[in-house]
Amino acid sequence: MIKVLVIDDSAVVRAAMTEIFEQTPDIRVVATAADPVFARDKLKTMTPDVITLDVEMPRMDGVTFLKKLMAFKPIPVVMVSSLTTAGAAATIDALAAGAVDFVSKPTGSVGYGLQDVASDIIQKVRAAANAKVRVRQPVSQLDVPTRHTIDEMLPLFGPSLGFRGPPVICIGASTGGTVAIESVLQNLQPPQVPIVIVQHMPPLYTSAFASRLNSLSALDIREAEHNMPLTPNSVSIAKGGIHMLIDRMGSQYHVVLKDAPPVNRHRPSVDMLFRSAANSAGAGALGIILTGMGDDGARGLRDLKNLGAFTFGQDENSCVVYGMPAAAKKLDAVHRELPLSQIPFLITQFSRRESTR
Repeated sequence: MIKVLVIDDSAVVRAAMTEIFEQTPDIRVVATAADPVFARDKLKTMTPDVITLDVEMPRMDGVTFLKKLMAFKPIPVVMVSSLTTAGAAATIDALAAGAVDFVSKPTGSVGYGLQDVASDIIQKVRAAANAKVRVRQPVSQLDVPTRHTIDEMLPLFGPSLGFRGPPVICIGASTGGTVAIESVLQNLQPPQVPIVIVQHMPPLYTSAFASRLNSLSALDIREAEHNMPLTPNSVSIAKGGIHMLIDRMGSQYHVVLKDAPPVNRHRPSVDMLFRSAANSAGAGALGIILTGMGDDGARGLRDLKNLGAFTFGQDENSCVVYGMPAAAKKLDAVHRELPLSQIPFLITQFSRRESTR
């Protein structure tokens, strides 16, 4: 049984969250709190498996509370945030501070509109219960009924083994990926070949995520736009709510934004990025799959490997959720698994090798 503490200043939201978890046989709300100060008192006598945490609250905001929690008593946290520019930026800060994942409150929802995203909340709390959280010094898309596969949405065009386009690095991640991606990019210095990244996120959050990454890295990091060229030392972050593909014109790649149904229940989908890279770059690509729930990216990564590209997965010990890398490993889609700390070195070695080719 997963024990949950719900922290939200709205009594209506607390009641709605409790009702959602009462729908499941394996999750129970063991306590609620109107703000982090009340929650702090409850945590003196109990240790829940997961905390759901509002961002904006009186007396102490959710991000400040999260930082204190992760420094002294790490517990998996799922943020519940408003889909606003300020809410998105605060949520990105929360993920960087140690939150496992987040759920967006439906626009205009006071509380019971949360039933519209009940399956998303339940899924993410279950994943959080199994996530690895560590002491830190103080500092996904909604499910849909139909699961479209990569083969339905973007066929493999049939490039032959050894087909090689210009070098490009493709990275995919989900739960826990914001911190993993930040760690990778902070440890990269120019020169680097173009990097494209799909992190499962809804619209608005990806812009805040890209902005934060750009402030921390020596590389030029932006949210992807349609037809944007991929240039050396650039990092393109997939825009939430739309698929990101790459296509080639001569010796240069550019971004293609494709408004199509979710693949593996995700939009953007890692499989869509990796499959497009297989079609356009073949053995010229480096494919990397990081921490995340589910199996998105495994098939596209296998396409890259089968065409002669190097492919790698994050190892289980360094993953927050060992789902996507495990699925890729099961399909024999990765050459090796590596700790997160070694992935920046791998990318740098690839870029140096390709620059002398």
